Amino acid sequence: MEFNDWTQAEDVASKIRSMSRWEKLMKPRPSTCLSALALIAGLAPGGAVGQTAGETVQGMLATQIRSQGFVCDKALSATKDVRRSRPDHGVWVLRCSNASYRVSRAPDMAAKVEPLR
Repeated sequence: MEFNDWTQAEDVASKIRSMSRWEKLMKPRPSTCLSALALIAGLAPGGAVGQTAGETVQGMLATQIRSQGFVCDKALSATKDVRRSRPDHGVWVLRCSNASYRVSRAPDMAAKVEPLR
């Protein structure tokens, strides 16, 4: 911010001094706005954290169980088991062309895979 003369600077300083502490804290700052936008973009579906455009739940689960040594030729469907799921522990029933599995997933851990009949 540039001032043409000293009186403009004094006017701004007096306005700031007259503001309450709450008004000073709530005054928007560019760095705060940018941080909030970055957080929102990262949490939004399809954002930096999350699934990519072509990825499906059944494809993601099939890839995970294959990496753990289970066979899933073609993932047909994935249904969330609401009764067994908890906030940080999702349980899914994955139906493949050759078998069905119950897949329990928790953050930062390998999935627990149970073959179903």
